[in-house]
Amino acid sequence: MRVLFEYDYKDYKTDGTVGIRPSVRGIIIKNGKLALVYSRKYDFYSIPGGGMDEGETQKETLIREIREETGLEVIEDSIREYGLVIKKEKGMIDDLFIQEHYYYLCDVYEGTTAQKLEAYEAKAEFELRWVDPETAIETNRTHHHGELNDEEWAIRLYEREERLIRKLEEEGLLKGSTLTSQ
Repeated sequence: MRVLFEYDYKDYKTDGTVGIRPSVRGIIIKNGKLALVYSRKYDFYSIPGGGMDEGETQKETLIREIREETGLEVIEDSIREYGLVIKKEKGMIDDLFIQEHYYYLCDVYEGTTAQKLEAYEAKAEFELRWVDPETAIETNRTHHHGELNDEEWAIRLYEREERLIRKLEEEGLLKGSTLTSQ
């Protein structure tokens, strides 16, 4: 899979322990809008997805995470690779934490099922929203995010989401959005 971009915060020890966490995220586009997870509590948007469970393939993770976070059902035959984002930073447990975000484009069936949120997702009041990309970027960049407002990990998440959305726009995948009409 091609590397879209890499963040190396260089805030870690280079001779210490290393932890690697792969995650899979789904890019779902319909009529110029993105299917995003919105936090009602913290007022931010993110691309749905999450960490791989033991023994899971990337496609299995994608299907599970999209269903759990949004209630959408992925059309398996529609899944196609988009790219990889790598983040290197000081970890909470390991001296160096490497997070690999594997992004896939996919389509979903009409309608939704019930979400199956993890405790932290339920606390953040995650819900599915079909959003114009510029709305997501603007919300993440300018709104107050409550107790997360100054959290470094959250700021880095907003930065990653904006950069990924801008990449989609550069490559012509967001036709019909306000990004492409500017």
